[in-house]
Amino acid sequence: MEIVREVPKLKPRPVDGHKGTFGRVYVVAGSIGMTGAAAMVGRAALRAGAGLVRVATAKSALPIVAAIEPSYTTAPLAEDSAGRISAKAINAILDAATENEVMAIGPGLGQSPGLRSIVEVLLRQEGLRLIIDGDGLNNLSRLSGWPKKRRANMTLTPHPGEMRRLWAALFREDMPQDRQETAARMAATTGAVIALKGAGTVVTDGKRLYVNTTGNPGMATAGSGDVLTGTIAALMGQGLDNFDSTVLGVYTHGLAGDIAADKLGQISIIATDIIDALPQALQQRNLR
Repeated sequence: MEIVREVPKLKPRPVDGHKGTFGRVYVVAGSIGMTGAAAMVGRAALRAGAGLVRVATAKSALPIVAAIEPSYTTAPLAEDSAGRISAKAINAILDAATENEVMAIGPGLGQSPGLRSIVEVLLRQEGLRLIIDGDGLNNLSRLSGWPKKRRANMTLTPHPGEMRRLWAALFREDMPQDRQETAARMAATTGAVIALKGAGTVVTDGKRLYVNTTGNPGMATAGSGDVLTGTIAALMGQGLDNFDSTVLGVYTHGLAGDIAADKLGQISIIATDIIDALPQALQQRNLR
């Protein structure tokens, strides 16, 4: 296993670039009562440099998601009786997959058979750049034998609880105590880039491994993971491969949390403070 210590940088922006140059990100997230998750993924993707962001959410949740941030566009998706995206939305989502460089799915979705079917269809799409977080991972963990079906170019960003659910579904043994071993084995088994979140987030593709050095306990707050998802998706859209975008994403996300903590104190950080600090964090990384 190669240990990676150097954090990637984004290339300078071309002077003749336009919004399409810097990546089109499609976010599938949110449900009734979880509109903030969808909005934070979209806002973070914008702040991390994506040229175009569209947030697709359950149609009843869309007015709230749209009202939070005017700089992304939105798309209504068919929903079930509980206000979650339903299986009927799959054709609209697949159409979007051909029009965008990156798709992020999971935050605030909830869990249902319909959502599991959507996740399964997406992971079967050849070449789709797909980042899965939150309830996307919880739905994924209930799909039997999914690594053998995977055709998408996937990044998974589980916190320890989500990793335990993924592990229990794939392995007939207890999850190792060692976080690096856990992440590396999951990456090798699934063919996905894994970002095992927590203090010293571990990023690995099964061949390379990076342990993050930024971040603080104040980032243990609702929505922080949604911000990371949007950040990584935006970096993917700007030309970095899945491993490099995930390494830079977790580093920048943690650095933004450190900047927010310096300003506000660890106790008072909320997820939107991390979004607000992303510009300074990206600037600091690119100047180093």
